Amino acid sequence: MAKMFPDHPNLEGGFAPIHMEVDAPDLVVEGEIPKELRGVFFRNGPNPQFSPRGDYHWFGGDGMIHGFYFSEGKVSYRNRYVKTVKWKKEKEEGRSLFAAFNPMDSDESVMGMETDGLANTNIVYHAGKLLALEEAHAPFELDPLSLESIGSHDFDGKFSGPMTAHPKIDPETGEMLFFGYNAAGLISEDMAFHVVDKDGTLVRSETFKAPYASMVHDFMVTREHVIFPIMPLTGSLERAMTGAPVYAWEPEKGVHIGIMPRNGSVKDLRWFKGDPSFVFHPMNAHTDNNIVTCDVCEFEQAPLFPWADGTPGDPSKAVPRLTRWKFDLAANTDEFKSERLDDLACEFPRLDERFTATNYRYGFFAADNNPKFKVGGFNGIGRVDHESGNTEIHDVGEACATNEPIFVPKSEDSSEGEGFVLANVYDANRKASHLLVLDAQNVTAEPLAKAYLDHRVPFGFHGNWAPIAI
Repeated sequence: MAKMFPDHPNLEGGFAPIHMEVDAPDLVVEGEIPKELRGVFFRNGPNPQFSPRGDYHWFGGDGMIHGFYFSEGKVSYRNRYVKTVKWKKEKEEGRSLFAAFNPMDSDESVMGMETDGLANTNIVYHAGKLLALEEAHAPFELDPLSLESIGSHDFDGKFSGPMTAHPKIDPETGEMLFFGYNAAGLISEDMAFHVVDKDGTLVRSETFKAPYASMVHDFMVTREHVIFPIMPLTGSLERAMTGAPVYAWEPEKGVHIGIMPRNGSVKDLRWFKGDPSFVFHPMNAHTDNNIVTCDVCEFEQAPLFPWADGTPGDPSKAVPRLTRWKFDLAANTDEFKSERLDDLACEFPRLDERFTATNYRYGFFAADNNPKFKVGGFNGIGRVDHESGNTEIHDVGEACATNEPIFVPKSEDSSEGEGFVLANVYDANRKASHLLVLDAQNVTAEPLAKAYLDHRVPFGFHGNWAPIAI
């Protein structure tokens, strides 16, 4: 008999997992779905199949994909577990077997077993392939229409290492650029950089050593450069062997930002140093002459993880705020400038991705007017105009919380920021979720539409739009 789930803040309320796979055609809609929305909004997030082993961490749940399918002013929905090796083995046994971070806490029956990961963090559509991603394994392919699992994707046998959950797709070349940390095995300083062409062929792979082993969740790309942020959320196998945290905050190691020319190699990496901080997600980056600009949601201290001795972090310092980094490549220095753009708590930054890697005007994000950062749920969706400096916030409603918003252009040739913002919203009063559709040029206005589900989409991480014909 399956065990009850423990009391845990990341297993309750909007975080609570669901245990059914659903097909829901023609959702009930309040308002009107824009006819220009033709394609699929995919979401991914952790949804543990069974009660977890040991201490639960939000990052450790099984991947579940949620798909909202748009056509002719209607929207349908389906969700499916990502049926990984872990998921299948635990399904067979009827219980949890694998620990989230420390392999020493896994069941003896699976010690040393090769898996294809959790595939629980992001989902991207590139070169006709739908890929579920985390950051410790190769991507996992699914059928984009049925969401049925296909299996680990190795780019025609050319790839086996870890892949970030945040690849960047260059809108001009169609290339998908990505990296992997722990590239030489569990907890290593080795990192790898890869490029896949517009047709899905892996055409470039290089490795390098970071200043120290750390959790590198995301990175930045401009038309001219690749930017690797190494920040002091460090990994230690030695700590893990003693029962201490595998990943922990070590601010004394400082921040190291590596910048590499895209037309160069890892041998050309130039490292800049800064005071301790942490970034999960950048908004965008661009290069103008010798100046590289990166807009990021920066924390004073990494959230969700303790110090190396197990001491909990300071919640008041684990608040992300939009921050701009500037690197002068012509200057004879390893320092860079940092400027806070807003005091608003914000995370899950996005943009009109037709402007990825270039100078851009508009960004979108999940916002929280509560000064205490609440992981998972935010009370607003924000839009920043970098040209005017203005920020507008859409309040998602009483007892409601949202996650990452995504932007969908109205058409291929519409102006920057002309389109729609999509976001999942959890309504605690209904104990169910709805899909929110906003006018991206007027986010403070009433929603264009709300498409209602009878169940919740648990707070998750990331999603993307795919212009797939339905």
